[in-house]
Parts: sequence; structure tokens; C-alpha cells
Amino acid sequence: MSSVTPHAMPTEVSLSTNQDPAAEPLPAPEVEMVRALKVACTGDEARGLGHPRVWMMISPDVGYVDCGYCDKRFMLEPGFVDHDH
Repeated sequence: MSSVTPHAMPTEVSLSTNQDPAAEPLPAPEVEMVRALKVACTGDEARGLGHPRVWMMISPDVGYVDCGYCDKRFMLEPGFVDHDH
């Protein structure tokens, strides 16, 4: 028999992706408003802080996704509508 772990209750402060719920909630270091569910991040190459390009999908239910390398948050613009579906 397998046990199912209940989902954590949402907090007022949005935690970074994969952040331990017991950890102190910290704001994202940078937030970019986007109009697409699929986004790519290469870090801040202008300051020499680049990383390999990673592609991420934003869940419409959550409204944002955080880069696992640099913690940059990609947030859907208010009123975003996915025209692909």
C-alpha cells in the first residue's frame, strides 16, 4: 500500500520552485513578466552570471516558474490567455 503525501497549503509569500516549505521565504532576485507558458533562461549574461539555457513551463494554475539555476522568476502577465488551447 502506498501513502499519498498531502499538498502543502499555499502561503501568502510565493516560495521558489523546489524550496523547502520550512525554509525562510525569500523573494525572487529578479522577476520578468512574460506572455507565454514556455520560457527560457540563460541567467544574467550581461553581468557574467550566465548558465546553460534551460526551458521551463509555467503552470497556469500557479502563474509563475522559477529558474533552478539563478532563481529568476518568470511570471505571467495579468490577464494572460493561452490561445493554443
